[in-house]
Amino acid sequence: MSGTDQSSSTLQEAEDLMTGTVRGDSFTDDYWRDPHAALAWAREHSPVREVDFEGGRTWLVTRYADVRAGLVDPRLAKDWRSTLPEAERAAAPPALPAPMSHMLTSLDPPEHTRLRALVTQAFTARRVAELRPRVEAVAHELLDALPEDEPVDLVARYAIVLPMVVICELLGVPELERDEFARLSTVLIDECPEPELRRASAQMADYLEGLVAAKRAAPDDALLSALITASDEGDRLSDVEIVAMAMLLLMAGHETTAVFITNSVRALLADPAARQRLASPPEVPSLVEELLRWLSPALNASLRFATEDLEIGGVPIPRGASVMLSTGGANRDPAQFADPARFDPDRSTAGHLAFGHGIHRCLGAALVRLEGEVALAALFARFPHLRAAADPAELTFRRSVHVHAPRTFPVVLGPRANG
Repeated sequence: MSGTDQSSSTLQEAEDLMTGTVRGDSFTDDYWRDPHAALAWAREHSPVREVDFEGGRTWLVTRYADVRAGLVDPRLAKDWRSTLPEAERAAAPPALPAPMSHMLTSLDPPEHTRLRALVTQAFTARRVAELRPRVEAVAHELLDALPEDEPVDLVARYAIVLPMVVICELLGVPELERDEFARLSTVLIDECPEPELRRASAQMADYLEGLVAAKRAAPDDALLSALITASDEGDRLSDVEIVAMAMLLLMAGHETTAVFITNSVRALLADPAARQRLASPPEVPSLVEELLRWLSPALNASLRFATEDLEIGGVPIPRGASVMLSTGGANRDPAQFADPARFDPDRSTAGHLAFGHGIHRCLGAALVRLEGEVALAALFARFPHLRAAADPAELTFRRSVHVHAPRTFPVVLGPRANG
């Protein structure tokens, strides 16, 4: 990849790809397989455009300057009820079922400010750095259990499990429940029918409500108990807010990291020179930062809603309209990054939007970086001859507007470096 353009489509192929996807005002099969080509076409030809999404219409924004500005624009609210006249807000239902409607990603100040302050200290760079020995131990435990000479699904056996173990330990979620959490969170993030979404939300909420009650009766030193203690000591955190926070941290704490690890392995298998940097610890952070920019683990931010008539990129957006800011589109904007489709670990990645920007910037950014560095370095150090075990054309991709990754990624690990 270094020194070469890794876009999977020529301009004409990209235009063909867009037919029936974003160019055709909807997200369909070709988008799931190659969203960067679709976003590149939109950014070049129609950077602020209305598209079909989940039975309605939303404005998709793909240029860096517009996306970055939108991420901090107070006129773009996370709670759709902010678009209503003040007298109507209290009676209006939330856009998402409880407790999802109480998540940080669905809230605006002052509620967002209050809730975020309660968990920020758990994800400071210093606190996260202290987790490195445990993350390394988890990575090595998982790699020890993998066979060398038969196909292994890297998603199910490594990419999902590592961040799931870490976030569950951080929160204090019992090990036996982790597989079920992974399944439910996939349902909540991928495209699925509304009844299935509500069932998954209710199932996760029911379990977490029981866990909150158990932690209140027998607290431990994990984050969930700390949230309960803070609430009991007067920080006005309701049980539904505690459950919503736990649900968000469980989902966000492993989903995007799993996607990032999977796609990074796919990228590094195609670039031996970049892969060699993993053997030099000082070079790993810059490599991971460019992977974050180039891959954008979260391709599109969750919806925002216009609280008044406004313009984005010169396009009028009416009050009440929903807006989807594409961080993936922004991170490959040639107006911000030279030759942006080129993967180049030597470039400056300053200002990339892989973790968003502003008050809703990813709370766990430092943890994602740490887990990515550890997971990739440990994997390729242990298995330097790792190779893909399936034709890329045969991979099935998740149907999600927000993340892009194959559902499974079969690999053959090959002989261990120490064996």
